[in-house]
Amino acid sequence: MRTGARLTSLPALLAGLTVMAASVATAGTVAPDSVPIEDMELTQTLTDNKGNPAAGREAFADRKKGNCLACHANADLEEQLFHGEVGPELDGVADRWSEEQLRAIVVNSKDVFGEQTIMPGFYTLKVGVNVAEENAGQTILTAQEVEDVVAYLMTLKDN
Repeated sequence: MRTGARLTSLPALLAGLTVMAASVATAGTVAPDSVPIEDMELTQTLTDNKGNPAAGREAFADRKKGNCLACHANADLEEQLFHGEVGPELDGVADRWSEEQLRAIVVNSKDVFGEQTIMPGFYTLKVGVNVAEENAGQTILTAQEVEDVVAYLMTLKDN
């Protein structure tokens, strides 16, 4: 009988371990509905992990993630086709904006520039209406991808 008792508690134990592992994995991540943008800045990083500029460059150019080139020209990615002209060129962007300002802009540009901007918020759940059902309740980028993109943007200097 003791064997049966152990077996019935094993699924509960495994479920508890899964919840604990998920909590540990996201313990250092700021939730998208808890991002404190103040005075056009987000001083708090979204994760405990430092941003990776190489990964940020990939997310920036990825048409299914950042897709930043749809609106912005960027000489560092000249090998990519079809740079947009809707937003400002991003050459030298790290000379014009601080890391905290760039993080706020990437997280939710509408909190920085106002509702009139067409730039989407990449780490917010405030995405408007008519969101595809499979994308409802999700952010465009993860918290780590935001930190990676910001780290990449900080490499884009005029000098």
